[in-house]
Amino acid sequence: MVSRSKRKWDHIQIALSTGQKRQAGFEDISFIHQSMPHSSLDQTNLHVKVGGLSLSSPIFINGMTGGGGERTFQINRDLALAAKELGMAVAVGSQMSALKDPGERESYQVMRKEYPEGIIIGNLGSEATVDQALEAVEMIKANALQIHLNAVQELTMPEGDRDFRFALQRIEEIIKHVHVPVIVKEVGFGMNKETVQKLQSIGVSAVDVGGFGGTNFAKIENERREKAFSFFNEWGIPTAISIAEVKHDSKDLSIIGSGGVQTSLDIAKAIALGADAVGMAGYILKILMNKGLEALVEELQIIHQELKMIMTALGAATIAELQQAPIIISGYTHHWLNERSVDTKKYSQRIISG
Repeated sequence: MVSRSKRKWDHIQIALSTGQKRQAGFEDISFIHQSMPHSSLDQTNLHVKVGGLSLSSPIFINGMTGGGGERTFQINRDLALAAKELGMAVAVGSQMSALKDPGERESYQVMRKEYPEGIIIGNLGSEATVDQALEAVEMIKANALQIHLNAVQELTMPEGDRDFRFALQRIEEIIKHVHVPVIVKEVGFGMNKETVQKLQSIGVSAVDVGGFGGTNFAKIENERREKAFSFFNEWGIPTAISIAEVKHDSKDLSIIGSGGVQTSLDIAKAIALGADAVGMAGYILKILMNKGLEALVEELQIIHQELKMIMTALGAATIAELQQAPIIISGYTHHWLNERSVDTKKYSQRIISG
């Protein structure tokens, strides 16, 4: 049996080596150019509210790691420092390691130590109990708690879970007892509208679609198997599709788009499809591990400035206005959404009325 700590480090190493392919669906989304945008760069405001959280940026650093000893301690410290520099929200990886081994707590708590006033989001799997959720929140003084759904990863993982019954009931109990917003997140396979309707019915504050096209946890776990479950390597709903599908049937729920988001244009497209905020993980981890903290901070600053440029070109002064920017949806994304009774034409007829 591989130790949990070693598995955490294996995940990071394999994620960096497998990389991210451009399969999130954003290439099917095109903005309609505005020759006379009624906008000014210095009037652009990135502030947004997501699931009860007030954020100065719609971009946040999604949960990646923790519980892998000194190396994951260093990663989380640097992620917190980068988030602090930009005023971004940041999430930890699954805290189950620290609940099972108190010696691993420091690799998570370092985030709060380095970013005492920041928005920091806890993380547990859907197998978690109420007591574990309460302990995870207290451990890092979390402002919100992610509950991640990863059935395909667990099935592919040699030592993973095989029973996924009653997850909805467990999440509902956590929501009743944990006094911070609860965000339910997929981990690279996307969410469909039926799943989100169930989650909304039990009081989930926000969903993170965690779409296909980013870090591929089926591939990561297949690298650790003697005989690969190759049929899971292409499994999932691309991020762009998942955002639009979920938004269509969940008007009052905060939606976070993640999964293969790598550029400012990806971020703008995700928001135009209906996301209130966007999570980045794999792209950020690659820069941090290959180029260091200073380079990561610089890249995040560039991404924020570029997002403001794109918004100005479209005539959008706020994130809410960017969500109304007219877009054309084509290709596989168009086909999927039409098959799922999502009216794609309405996106092309919108007008920013700010």
